[in-house]
Amino acid sequence: MCVGLPAKVIRVKDGMAIVDASGARREVSAELLDTVDPGDYVMVHAGLAIAKITADDEEESASVLESLS
Repeated sequence: MCVGLPAKVIRVKDGMAIVDASGARREVSAELLDTVDPGDYVMVHAGLAIAKITADDEEESASVLESLS
């Protein structure tokens, strides 16, 4: 099973995005997505932004992950 983490895009430059995932900032590749802008939410897996998601999706994912810990 693969687990993706929801994250908010902070900055995008040259195909890379700085994202905030529950307070942890990381640089991930945004090359798989057509467009990514600051403020967007994405699902991150293995250092790649693999899909854009809604803010509601992010809240639900964060809630599920929190309940597992």
